[in-house]
Amino acid sequence: MRTLVKEIIRHEGAMVELAGHVAVRRDHGKIIFIDLRDRSGVAQLVFVGSNKDVYAFASTLRSEWVISVKGKVNKRPAAMVNKEIATGEYEVLVDELVVLNKATTPPFDLGTEGYEVGEETRLKYRYVDIRRARLQKNIRKRFLITKFMRYFLTSQDFVEVETPIMTKSNKETGARNYLVPSRIYPGQFYGLAQSPQQYKQLLMVGGIERYFQVARCFRDEDTRGDRQPEFTQLDLEMSFVEESDVMQVIEEMLIELVQKIYPHKKIQDVPFPRISYAEAMAKYGVDRPDIRKDKNDPDLLAFCWVVDFPFFERGEETKQWVFTHNPFSAPKPEHMQWLMEKTHIGEIRAAQYDIVLNGFEIGGGSIRNHQPEALRKVLEIMGYSEAKITEEFGHMLEALGSGAPPHGGIAPGIDRIAMIVENEPNIREVIAFPKTGDARDPMMGAPSAISEKQVKELHIEIKKHGK
Repeated sequence: MRTLVKEIIRHEGAMVELAGHVAVRRDHGKIIFIDLRDRSGVAQLVFVGSNKDVYAFASTLRSEWVISVKGKVNKRPAAMVNKEIATGEYEVLVDELVVLNKATTPPFDLGTEGYEVGEETRLKYRYVDIRRARLQKNIRKRFLITKFMRYFLTSQDFVEVETPIMTKSNKETGARNYLVPSRIYPGQFYGLAQSPQQYKQLLMVGGIERYFQVARCFRDEDTRGDRQPEFTQLDLEMSFVEESDVMQVIEEMLIELVQKIYPHKKIQDVPFPRISYAEAMAKYGVDRPDIRKDKNDPDLLAFCWVVDFPFFERGEETKQWVFTHNPFSAPKPEHMQWLMEKTHIGEIRAAQYDIVLNGFEIGGGSIRNHQPEALRKVLEIMGYSEAKITEEFGHMLEALGSGAPPHGGIAPGIDRIAMIVENEPNIREVIAFPKTGDARDPMMGAPSAISEKQVKELHIEIKKHGK
């Protein structure tokens, strides 16, 4: 039975069977040392010249070959102890060696952090890059973050519900949708969900009251270094709540997450400071302020809430009123009358809240308009005709009119949280298979052209650029 590398420290003097990748081979005359890597760590294998056949076989091994070995666990001589690894006081004297698979020469050195390797190359060979110790750590820590979030919210009586990814295209609620043509309904398209926003509100209408999911989201945005066409957020919604109720759940979750998964890190202020949008802009010049007292401390986490955002702002091109967050937000209670009367529009503040960490917005949410007439007023202020309101939002207005409770939610970004707590420079370092900064997948060759047969089946026509 296979033994994991990390377990050899409990098997001194015993025979074990290990399996993994060859990380490094070192020849020292009549002794060959192999660093064997598996998911649990690295162990030193020893091949001696007195075992001629196995020694000769070991001399043919190369980096990243997949092997299994049987051998005896021994204590290393004191002068050869490696304090840098957990198994550094032990080694395995190999009696049997099997090559499970050979490997071509790796496209880059896996013994480094990998930052020096070009993004195009790293992502083309991501299945090799993932073997890097840093990425192994990032991916496993990200799993622990997600696992903890699920555990925490489940303990708070939330229900995990999956919502559709293929839905109605709605360009009015944020960035552009990715579109999926329908083969069955010629000329019609699905849109990949930018977020579960409408579905989670409909779950509140349906009486679920406390919902969450680890949601995949898709946005066809202009390329930028820290954006991804698809990303993951912790999406949640709660009924019969005010702003402070939602904020308290998230604050407690983040504090406990740090305490349990990153106990060596320090949260600067508990409870998290609350800063108004106006104060943030006046004092820091941005609505996601970095309030760390020592920006050189990589283990310092400075959370804060930014609240009281303007509900509307003038569009740069049309000069019409547009929402600053999303059209489903409710105004602050004291500004509801202004909304209903469509007066003092520039002064209306939204019941919106962003959670910020070390200068990054890691999540945003709001209390929603649960009364259909309030949502209708938002759309009217934005210049929507009655026909457009019915076409784009008729289903939401009808649902809210069926007896929707007051509700609100938030959606922290898991990619960004993992990036910050792991002290990484961008979110691609904590995503297993990310796209490049310009939204390509060099490994799979995506996006790609499709066959003429597929084009015909989907009832679409492809025109060359510029024609």
